[in-house]
Amino acid sequence: MTSESRIDVGTLAEAVDRDLRARGGSERAQKEKAYLKSELIHFGVSVPDTRAVVRAALRGTRLSHDEVTELVRLLWAAPTDSSGPVHERRAAATMVLIQSQDRLGAGDADLIESLLREAKTWALVDPLAGDLVGPLSEQDPGFDPVLERWAHDDDFWIRRSALLAHLVPLRQGRGDFDRFSRFADAMLEEKEFFIRKAIGWVLRDTSRKRPDLVFDCILPPAHRASGVTLREAVKRLSIEQREAVLAAR
Repeated sequence: MTSESRIDVGTLAEAVDRDLRARGGSERAQKEKAYLKSELIHFGVSVPDTRAVVRAALRGTRLSHDEVTELVRLLWAAPTDSSGPVHERRAAATMVLIQSQDRLGAGDADLIESLLREAKTWALVDPLAGDLVGPLSEQDPGFDPVLERWAHDDDFWIRRSALLAHLVPLRQGRGDFDRFSRFADAMLEEKEFFIRKAIGWVLRDTSRKRPDLVFDCILPPAHRASGVTLREAVKRLSIEQREAVLAAR
């Protein structure tokens, strides 16, 4: 298919669905469903195989913005012959967005937020927040008020997304660390595991390039942080810094 070809997005979604089913397996499906404690239907397709299906579907063509979002909505929804949505179809929809992010922006925040609210699993939330919203929010200041609102949302998956949106830029030595640290400080005493883990994860990856920044950030409030957060946060710090943080707790 060439970039000049007229794209039938419905046919493309059907092709993705067909290829995912062909690569699936019932034993893997049962294991993944149990591991993720998932309420979705599972085909039993690995992440690399799902990614290969998406790459093959998009190869040789360039979807417009509207075609991208239409394809995502079709894949996210339950197939007509199914009793509910399918995990691998939703994973494929997430990958389509990530691979097409040069056609997306803050105007798509409502769509992305709706997917995050419906995802309810780290396996979908984390790539949407980290690999999609992260780069998009760094390029488009229109995401600034969105992230501010997410950081105070009642849904912990949305709050986690506000944190993980900083992951990729900070890991690469860029990003808005002041905003992340402000969000993290407000959530530092939360009991939710996925919030505690996210704070530590972002701090850990930030310390790859800026360990002193992380040390100065986490030491003063260490007594308020959970063990989960601190164990992640100090992994890449020096022995001296690590011991100081853990002692402060």
